Amino acid sequence: MTMKSVGKAALAMVEEVRRQFNTTPGLMEGTTRPDYSRCVEISTDSSLKEMIAPGALVMLTPVIAGSLFGTRCLAGVLAGALVSGVQMAVSMSNTGGAWDNAKKYIEAGASEHARDLGGKGSDCHKAAVIGDTVGDPLKDTSGPSLNILIKLMAVESLVFAPFFYSCAKGEGLIFQFFQ
Repeated sequence: MTMKSVGKAALAMVEEVRRQFNTTPGLMEGTTRPDYSRCVEISTDSSLKEMIAPGALVMLTPVIAGSLFGTRCLAGVLAGALVSGVQMAVSMSNTGGAWDNAKKYIEAGASEHARDLGGKGSDCHKAAVIGDTVGDPLKDTSGPSLNILIKLMAVESLVFAPFFYSCAKGEGLIFQFFQ
């Protein structure tokens, strides 16, 4: 969800920059200043709108699991979120960093191998730029946000623990009907 959000925001930003270049006279020559505030507005609006669904998912999952299915189910959800979330966060951060460093490695051309890859402008460099474009959101947004997700789910579960336990003595509301 976060990777799609970054992509949508980036596409909206590219469209705005293209619009400004096409409609603002003197922008290409440097005689007119671009409308920076519109770009900041796009970024801010996207960051708020696009995080509603992931935020709702994180906030509602413990409440639904704990109240409907009980505290044992909630413990399983939290354990699964912890194990898979940590692995995904580390993987995303490392992958994004590797793609970023691959581009820098090719551009620097400091070793024989880097020079053999062709340097800036080569097909290898073009591929590395695309990898860096995907890698930046991985290492800068999606990876670190998973750490916050895990912590938020755990804290919310602790805050609502008395409520979850009071729902059919911890067995969950849904299982009341099957006794």
